Amino acid sequence: MKYKAKSILVLFAVGLLLGGVWFLIGSSYGPEQARAAVEDHHDHDEHDGDELPGHDGVEEHEDAVHAEHGHDEHGHAEHVDIVDLESREMQEFGIELATAGSGTLELHVELPGEIVINADRMAHVVPRVPGIVRDVRKKLGDPVEDKELMAVLESRELADAKAEYLAAAERFELAGLNFEREERLWKKKVSAEQEYLDARQALTETRIALRSAEQKLHTLGLSDKYLKNLPGQPDVTFTRYEIRAPFDGVVIQKHITLGEALGNESEAFVVADLSSVWIDISVYQKDLATVRQGQMVRIVVGHGIPAAEGRIAYIGPLVGEATRTALARVILPNPDGFYRPGMFVTAQVQTASLKVPLVVPKTALQTFEDETVVFVRSPEGFKPQPVKIGRSNTTRVEIVSGLNPGQTYVSEGAFTLKAQLSKGAFGDGHNH
Repeated sequence: MKYKAKSILVLFAVGLLLGGVWFLIGSSYGPEQARAAVEDHHDHDEHDGDELPGHDGVEEHEDAVHAEHGHDEHGHAEHVDIVDLESREMQEFGIELATAGSGTLELHVELPGEIVINADRMAHVVPRVPGIVRDVRKKLGDPVEDKELMAVLESRELADAKAEYLAAAERFELAGLNFEREERLWKKKVSAEQEYLDARQALTETRIALRSAEQKLHTLGLSDKYLKNLPGQPDVTFTRYEIRAPFDGVVIQKHITLGEALGNESEAFVVADLSSVWIDISVYQKDLATVRQGQMVRIVVGHGIPAAEGRIAYIGPLVGEATRTALARVILPNPDGFYRPGMFVTAQVQTASLKVPLVVPKTALQTFEDETVVFVRSPEGFKPQPVKIGRSNTTRVEIVSGLNPGQTYVSEGAFTLKAQLSKGAFGDGHNH
């Protein structure tokens, strides 16, 4: 009886232990999973250390699938640097194509410069006689035409000069009449020869005096037509002196006011013809050997002002002590007034023109993955092709290697293709 009681207790304890294990497994896996776990626990010793059948075949299958879809050994998609665009998209992005080939490469040296007034077309307008300002017709910035009235002075000196001229004209006329009379009398033997000679001398002297008075008025700006009509003019106009424009231009300075007394050396106006300007270029000592008269120069102002081209018309023979630069000058037409004196410019002086086997615009170059590339066209799309560059100027560059003549490449809009590659796959089918 005691033995049977002990056996019953042992079986009861084992039952409790198995029931606890079943409860713990069931709460974590569920009934079906718990049953499988128990079965697996029972069979663990039979299969412990055995490999799962078919495991190597599964790995080989996954590798094949990855390879077929462009995946690497870690299951990540491989990055293929090709961009495929349709014609409509190329137009939308502003992408332009060109064929690689030879071309001319102009080499430049960039020098600082300044726009200045064309001194050959600038005039300091001064009155030729002193006087009082009675009328001012032009102000600062006004355009003027050749011979246009700018101001009026009242001048006593001018009146004296006109009076002297009229008196000399009267004396000359009287001397002429007297000479004619004495000449007739001398020929008729009525008067002495000396009287005839005196009359001729007086005529000569009055002619000289008249010419002197006439030249004086010419130096004051009065024309022959004006002098011819002078005897018939009213006396009030004798004091009127008119300041007129020397040529077509613009008033850039004004130093005259109403009622002011001006001398014959006073600067009333400064008029400049700005239809052409000078570009004064500072040439450094190291560039003097390459800068020559007659070379083409591209003038870049910036700030929305169009660039211009001209030729060097003059190179100074001296180097400035303070600046250590020489002066080169370009005469630049300025019909639209874009180029204002005082502006600073950059002068790109063309020092050489070279024929190179392969040249592309700088807009075709991009930096991709730390390399200089040109996007070339292939059957699959556009791909970045590393290139090695040589000499260059501001717009074009020589290709030493990496691009073959005849290849089609992107000359404009390459940045758009680079941006797409930098982003990776867009999901729109452009980047493969």
